[in-house]
Amino acid sequence: MLRNLRSLGSATALTLALAAASACSTDTVDPAPVPLNCKADDVKTGLPLLGADCDPISPGQCGYPFPSNVYLADDPTTVTGKHIAFGEKTLPSYTGGARVDRTVWSDSDGFSPGQPALFYFPGATIAGLPTQDTIESSLGADSATVIIDAETGERVAHFTERDESLVGEQPEDRAMIIRPVVRLKDRTRYIVAVRKVVDADGKAIAPSPAFKALRDGADSCDVSVTRRRDLYKDIFARLAKAGIKKDDLQLAWDYTTASRENNTSRFLHMRDDALAVVGDKGPEYTITMVEDNPNPHIYKRITALMKVPLYLDKATPGARFTLDDKGLPKQNGFAEYEVLIHIPNSALKGTAAALLQNGHGLLGSKHEGQDGYLAEIADKWNYVAFSVDFIGMAHDDVTIVTDSIVADIGGFKGAVERQHQGLLNSLLAMRMMIGRFVDEPLVQLNGKSMIDPAHRYYRGDSQGGIFGTSYMAVSTDVTRGLLGEPGAPYSLLLNRSSDFGFYFTLLKGSYQTGRNIQLMLGLVQMIWDRTEPDGYVPYINENMLPGTPQHQVLIAAGIGDFQVTPLGAHIIARSVKARNLKPVNRTIWGIPDTDGPFMGSGLVEFSFGLPPAPTENVPNTGGDNDDPHDKIRSLPEAIDQSNEFFRTGTIKAFCAGPCDPQ
Repeated sequence: MLRNLRSLGSATALTLALAAASACSTDTVDPAPVPLNCKADDVKTGLPLLGADCDPISPGQCGYPFPSNVYLADDPTTVTGKHIAFGEKTLPSYTGGARVDRTVWSDSDGFSPGQPALFYFPGATIAGLPTQDTIESSLGADSATVIIDAETGERVAHFTERDESLVGEQPEDRAMIIRPVVRLKDRTRYIVAVRKVVDADGKAIAPSPAFKALRDGADSCDVSVTRRRDLYKDIFARLAKAGIKKDDLQLAWDYTTASRENNTSRFLHMRDDALAVVGDKGPEYTITMVEDNPNPHIYKRITALMKVPLYLDKATPGARFTLDDKGLPKQNGFAEYEVLIHIPNSALKGTAAALLQNGHGLLGSKHEGQDGYLAEIADKWNYVAFSVDFIGMAHDDVTIVTDSIVADIGGFKGAVERQHQGLLNSLLAMRMMIGRFVDEPLVQLNGKSMIDPAHRYYRGDSQGGIFGTSYMAVSTDVTRGLLGEPGAPYSLLLNRSSDFGFYFTLLKGSYQTGRNIQLMLGLVQMIWDRTEPDGYVPYINENMLPGTPQHQVLIAAGIGDFQVTPLGAHIIARSVKARNLKPVNRTIWGIPDTDGPFMGSGLVEFSFGLPPAPTENVPNTGGDNDDPHDKIRSLPEAIDQSNEFFRTGTIKAFCAGPCDPQ
């Protein structure tokens, strides 16, 4: 363990790891003395700290509270010195009776820095809890729910909600969800505390007998109580130091986030290896189709078959990584993927066009916008626009995604592994366009290329904005990008998305209860961090990933968006220290209102006059015609603003006042 930590180069990290090892170890534990009149500890199975697979401090829902350090085991091969180890019965069963395969998560060295904290109090209400509109109150001395950094005692801003996503489920059966509104730090121990939660009659919820015994130091015949006395002595001491007395606590627990390496090392290894293979010229390609004048804005539409290093066992859906002896993806030959390229009419005027890569929406394709907004942007501002399918979350991955939902949710790991290749293909397409494609005969005009490779940018909407956030953290060739209607993490976005309804129905059929479904979303988040923004967003413009330049992003979000809640865009904005461009439609906690023009990263929210979005974890509604989700990208003010940002790095207002295109 210490050998792995030396690479972190931080005394603080070492201190933290040692503290976590003493406070959170799940090594074999000698049975603690049991009180008189209790049976001796003869439990032979179950998690070491619990003596069982379920935590008795949260009776009624196995796996809760979640995430929790009772599910960590020592592992000297990982950066944190731990790996995830669920019990045989910790995770629920799904349709057909089989249990979720707990081993899927054993290669994680901690929990997601973006997933919410889940707990279950039968009959609990949200009365007095911090909401998405009162985030500041979560930092107050009397907040009913608290998250602290165990090492520093710093409080984490959040809001708390009751799960309302499953229609028809009784209020007393619903999970409680504590959602951080900032992305947590990597390889860091956090402590969660709950107090003052009441039922519908205003009566405080009683703590479980096991937690009450831990809190009060009372005798208990529960194995987990005797085994966790020292752990909770540490937890209560740290809470007390942060000003939180234990007397009225209804629940408290700790969990530790995964390391940066856990989430990023696989992709970075693929990126660096693949770029070395293709070199400065980028992948070889073959032209397979040329369309002349497909619409009034485009001179030629070219389809090229790009030959890229493959790190999967096959190029088609259902693929999994091929791994080396260190557990990292290794090249398995080459594969060919299409790149769609649009040469605008404006490029015929003699000025070489900049490059603009487009990212498509949910389970979509590279053809998005080709006869609409993308063609108009390309022609108006002289961009050669191009795109690839983001495999792993593209149109031909629908079956794989749905299959993992109706069966073992751990199967989604295969989709995430394929997303690694999809993200890599996006980078390699840009390398091809700034490299060998500049000399392509089809893009020559009067002996000169119509492409200016020195100017290259990224833009994406919805899923393209979400995974575009990851792209902007790992790209070595692009340093400015537009993130349209983005958000993170997915565990926040999904229940609030109108796009998720079908998939939520499948989850309900497989996992039955809202508490199980919220647990599944938390588990998926741990896997998804390896490609989605939650694993990468802190490294866009500071503490950059190895071999990666600094980047700037312009975030465009629509207030009341039905498909991607702006709450997720706000988390991205806080992570990159973006500023909210004035004049604003509303002030947002943690994102300073700032007069333009300014350099760096920024957020622009557009208002379309919709009623306030629900405060529960359900989608906004109001009729399909009211959804602002796809409107921003076609607004002249938004197009001109993004062009200014791409060309100069300046974020300035193009709306006459607050952007309110009603």
